[in-house]
Amino acid sequence: MKIPIPPLPEFNPDQPKRIELKNGLVILLEEDHELPFINGTINIRGGSRDEPAAKVGLVDLYGEAWRTSGTTTQNGDKLDDLLEAKAAKVESGGDVDSTAISWSSLTKDEDRVFAIAVDLLLHPAFSNEKLTLAKQQAVAGIVRRNDDAAGIAEREAAKLVYGANSPYARDPEIATVMAVTVDDLKAWHAKTVTPNNIIISVEGDFDSAAMEKKLRDTFEGLPKGTAWPKAGGEFPGPTPGVYAVNKTDVNQSNVWILGVGTERNNPDYYALSVMNEIFSGGFGSRLFQNVRTKQGLAYEVGGGYGASYDHPGVFRVVAATKSESTVKATQAMLEEIENLKTQPFTDAELTSAKDQLLNSFIFHYDSKEKVLTEATTLEFYGYPADFLAKYRAGIEAVTIADLERVAKKYIDPAKLAVLVVGNEGQFGTPLTDLKKGPVHPVDITIPMPPGMRQQMSGEGEQ
Repeated sequence: MKIPIPPLPEFNPDQPKRIELKNGLVILLEEDHELPFINGTINIRGGSRDEPAAKVGLVDLYGEAWRTSGTTTQNGDKLDDLLEAKAAKVESGGDVDSTAISWSSLTKDEDRVFAIAVDLLLHPAFSNEKLTLAKQQAVAGIVRRNDDAAGIAEREAAKLVYGANSPYARDPEIATVMAVTVDDLKAWHAKTVTPNNIIISVEGDFDSAAMEKKLRDTFEGLPKGTAWPKAGGEFPGPTPGVYAVNKTDVNQSNVWILGVGTERNNPDYYALSVMNEIFSGGFGSRLFQNVRTKQGLAYEVGGGYGASYDHPGVFRVVAATKSESTVKATQAMLEEIENLKTQPFTDAELTSAKDQLLNSFIFHYDSKEKVLTEATTLEFYGYPADFLAKYRAGIEAVTIADLERVAKKYIDPAKLAVLVVGNEGQFGTPLTDLKKGPVHPVDITIPMPPGMRQQMSGEGEQ
């Protein structure tokens, strides 16, 4: 007996209450009285893609030293003790396009914990001692960054797609980290922390009217600042060819096939999403079935045509394979990419992909906290508030003709780069057998400032 499958219900999540103050600050409120907790985030535009090239790493250091330094009235160590006693958190951090302060507490402690978050936002201390500690931790991470082959592959992949000097691919170096000063942190803070550059989202056990009043009273008097510029830049994609990192202490390879992706506001986003699901969406995908299951050439394999919110994402097909099967696995991956243009999509593939996407979609937004997080993201990047609600209709409307069209339009094997991180002495078959021209060695040497190089040389002689 065939069990009937009911149609999916409409997806219309309750949107958070949106308030925009006269100075441009945006507030999003989502009441949830299930538990006696309140969580909030102050999102601020401006991130590592905006830091100067000579001081790459500034935003990471800023995000670390901001909270640990504390405020002009309470140092970070004292805040640690106070918050620990209340089982509460106030944290700061930085990302590629933003910085943030977040807080979390029991409802009864909200006023006190919120006051700490505001004090940290408006009166940060930026201690030289805490910045020095953050620098030491950053340098320790830089020195160890070539230990992990997968980490190397991810880092070098971004450089190939966006360009080594792109804000989306630059890496902090010891010299750029050590160049950051407390004055740099203060200048960054003054530049970014203006109300029209901020989105505050709060979720939990509160009354919206009372929370709105508290936020208005706290932030409405702040003077408006200069609007943060929108992201821009050119994204031509990688220079085609084969690129290799010879890592002699491993017995498997990380293979990345790379191209430039798209943005989520692309009208073809839905068709590309369905194509991705057919190509690499899971155990039943073409990539998994052919490269891993049938040919046994990879421990893991995946990827897809990536889409970011305000700049092109990355088209990547990634596999981890034994050293001796590196070339065969790469050839199989390239073949599956080519098949997107030449192997017809089937009705069964289309139906299965849509079902997978739509049935899993709701689990990304099955709580008020998740809905608020997504609403904040859409607000941050200037997307319409109903972008999520349109997803189901967009996916359901995709046809086989759409899949064939986007595959032909966006998939071009001639524009792709192949990156291999592995032990070349164990490959057996050389990478030149991929017939994509000469192999370009990738230098992953960590630049050492002269003083540190001498110090490390001295330590090695002892």
